[in-house]
Amino acid sequence: MLLEALSAAILGLALAWAAAHRLPHRLPARLLVLPTGVAGALFGAFVTHTALGAGGFLLVLLGSATLCAASLSLLLRPAGRLRRSSATA
Repeated sequence: MLLEALSAAILGLALAWAAAHRLPHRLPARLLVLPTGVAGALFGAFVTHTALGAGGFLLVLLGSATLCAASLSLLLRPAGRLRRSSATA
């Protein structure tokens, strides 16, 4: 369990760093992105470990990466300006 948690935290940090490096214009400050990735990965590892048990280390990491990506996607901002039509038009 400790190895799963440590691996999930490192995986979450790596995914968050990659997202912050790849999409800096669409994400908030790295001070928010990196802990969000780690927390999402740890929560994903917890949920997957609880659902599957101690048998599947790679499946726990897969669940960890999935929830990490989902939590990071919640931080994304729209790429362009939003177009709003006026009520009188």
